[in-house]
Amino acid sequence: MTKNNIESKVVLMQGNEAVTRGALDAGVNFFAGYPITPSTEIAEICSTELPRRGGKFIQMEDEIASISAIIGASLAGAKSMTATSGPGFSLMQEGIGFAKMTETPCVVVNVMRGGPSTGLPTKPSQADIMQSRWGNHGDAPAIVLYPNSVLEGYELAIRAVNLSEKYRTCVVLLMDEVLGHMRETVTLPDLEKVKIINRIKPTIPPEWYKHYEDHPKYIHPLASYGEGYRFHVTGLAHDAYGFPTNRADETAIMMERLDKKIKHHLNDLVQIESFYMDDARTAIFAAGISARAAKTAVMMARKSGKKVGLLRPLTIWPFPDDAIRKYMKNVRNIFVPELNQGQLLNEVKRAMGGVWNYESRRSRKIIPIQKNDGQLITPADIINKMKEVK
Repeated sequence: MTKNNIESKVVLMQGNEAVTRGALDAGVNFFAGYPITPSTEIAEICSTELPRRGGKFIQMEDEIASISAIIGASLAGAKSMTATSGPGFSLMQEGIGFAKMTETPCVVVNVMRGGPSTGLPTKPSQADIMQSRWGNHGDAPAIVLYPNSVLEGYELAIRAVNLSEKYRTCVVLLMDEVLGHMRETVTLPDLEKVKIINRIKPTIPPEWYKHYEDHPKYIHPLASYGEGYRFHVTGLAHDAYGFPTNRADETAIMMERLDKKIKHHLNDLVQIESFYMDDARTAIFAAGISARAAKTAVMMARKSGKKVGLLRPLTIWPFPDDAIRKYMKNVRNIFVPELNQGQLLNEVKRAMGGVWNYESRRSRKIIPIQKNDGQLITPADIINKMKEVK
């Protein structure tokens, strides 16, 4: 299916296919990966589509090689991506940290499955939310996106590629087994109207170029190998030219840049959906596949006269602390449905700074709704839990 064939068409599309199409439409021209359920369709589609578009596909021997290959391809100027799940995502963590440390754009799609270890390869899970932020060692920035529909899989894949190029970092796109394999009718946009971001190229003479030059907005040009610019790449702490350093002042500048290029752009990075939150007295905070059940539960509760709303993060990391505090200010009870043992729950508690509702002078409850047995949370599960809480 060529680029022109899918413009403005209504199509029945699988989630993994939508992510792949979005990445390709964003300009991804290099994919390296190793097949693993439930992400394999992404590699399969790339293996046929990339050669047709003039790109490169390589099936690597394992996930460590895969993340290494996309980093190398990106340094050579490619827009690169890999896809994996479960144990494969674990194997990629050191490489993800290397991409962040070397400020090399790339995208990793993690279609989550039940775990740990081999776990439940064909069942959904949302248990990699913390790993997507803290999986690699050391302090490092994290941009992690999480759709809840096939169409959003397409849209957020484009956004993931754009953000990786803009902020020179590894961006993770989380899915789960159900989102990866479900099919929905979607209307794909006219590509001429889709914003595509390409990395900034240096315009100065090669002898002036600093690969890690400090910039007030923490966004700076990126040369590629073969373009005449000399630079060094290492996972060691490095100076502005990329060469290893033990100097405290140079290391501090480097670490500050990694941190502030995320913190200084929260308005650009954080995306949320507010659904009936304006007058809500009870709120649901949910992401991904669980948010679909939550939205139905909101509509069911509204029909019975209860003021219930949903706050859904499309950006998991950076976590939407400000949005939570803004929308949950007048809420008494917050329900957090998720397919894990409380990863979003604890972040909501942290963001709220406790559970005291100062307006009503009553204790605010933050209530978990959790499953990690491979089964989905249903709207009825959420409604029934609401009935239990007074």
